[in-house]
Amino acid sequence: MQLIDGKKTSAEIKQEIADEVKNMVAAGKKAPLLAAVLVGHDGGSETYVAHKVKSCEEVGFGSRLIRFEDDITEEQLLKTVDELNNDPEVDGFIVQLPLPKHINEQKIIEAINPEKDVDGFHPTNLGKLVAGLDTFVSATPMGIVDLIKRYKIETAGKHCVIIGRSNIVGRPLSILMSQKGIDATVTVCHSRTENLKEICKSADIIVAALGRPGFVTADMVKEGAAIIDVGTTRVKSDQTKSGWKLKGDVDFDNVAPLCSYITPVPGGVGPMTICSLMKNTLKAGKQRKK
Repeated sequence: MQLIDGKKTSAEIKQEIADEVKNMVAAGKKAPLLAAVLVGHDGGSETYVAHKVKSCEEVGFGSRLIRFEDDITEEQLLKTVDELNNDPEVDGFIVQLPLPKHINEQKIIEAINPEKDVDGFHPTNLGKLVAGLDTFVSATPMGIVDLIKRYKIETAGKHCVIIGRSNIVGRPLSILMSQKGIDATVTVCHSRTENLKEICKSADIIVAALGRPGFVTADMVKEGAAIIDVGTTRVKSDQTKSGWKLKGDVDFDNVAPLCSYITPVPGGVGPMTICSLMKNTLKAGKQRKK
């Protein structure tokens, strides 16, 4: 069993991005700038946004953090999105999810200029992905594919089972994994899937992205399979100072001995998600400067 080290891989990619930014600046071009909009004080969102700001510093990007309390109106948030769409200094921006219940997340996503949608959530970018066109790919699926490629995990003709059908992870990843050059045969499973255990047992690659801690157990995994755990659920713990810890969708201790490759939680997919956001921001910066 080989542990897939997302921290190490993301550090390598961020160094590649930093080198490219240095070359841009040396050529007299402005470094890309990423803006993040954070509504409220959700613990997970606070952590993720802090990591994103830190990553911008590491690769040489400019960054801007815009904070609002969770009583902001939908109209006010849409006005901020419009301002960022029209701000020539901002190459790309994200509105951190989840948003308070009184705000329509899809309405906010659709208000973002697709050319600045570095999260890759806008229907225009999702549509381009389906059509095989160049676009911004959702950060988590992009990070997963980068991990698979860099660890040289065989995909051509292999059966990839994705548990979870969200527009953020499951659906876009299923498209990426079936594209030419990766060539996996993909099965997307969800809460209504029958015979899930048997389907998973036939998989060469399992991607668990449903947000249920420890859902994938040893009896669902065939020997030699590669396991990608996207889950990051906060669970209470009396073993940490914070009083909680992150737990993945895979029963790691019992599944790991069966695997050829497996991602840990934390330290697997998480760092790659932020790294992919940096890649998309660099891409946005290059497109704006053409």
